[in-house]
Amino acid sequence: MGLQEFLSPEGVILNLAARCKREALAALAERAAEISGAGAEEIRQALMDREQLGSTGVGRGVAIPHGKIEGLDRIVGLLAKLEEPVDFEAVDDQPVDLVFVLLAPADATAAHLKALARVSRLLREEDVREALRGADSSEALYAIAAGAERSHAA
Repeated sequence: MGLQEFLSPEGVILNLAARCKREALAALAERAAEISGAGAEEIRQALMDREQLGSTGVGRGVAIPHGKIEGLDRIVGLLAKLEEPVDFEAVDDQPVDLVFVLLAPADATAAHLKALARVSRLLREEDVREALRGADSSEALYAIAAGAERSHAA
């Protein structure tokens, strides 16, 4: 499963304005609803419910919020570079400026885990994170993520 199977150019947001984790997740839920056809409130609630289990802030300024959505017909990803880093209660206590949201159908356990692993591997790479942070357009952000995923696939 390649990144382009669940991340489209429409799912990429440059300089997302948010003052906190809750605002970031709400804005991302709105965009996810536009792309997926699922309800924004259902998506926001699924992401917030997952955060209640423990922060999806994985460290190094990265968060990977995720959830399962009833009725979704495919895995949907969104990538956002925040305008300003926000507190995400990350494992390293550092603020987050790169957020990759993954939404999966309620019954897509294996595919969901594979997609999470792919995103996690990609964002663990320092050169990828720095390139994403340097992007000056959503097109560049998408191209960096898609291109980096292909070059790190080996």
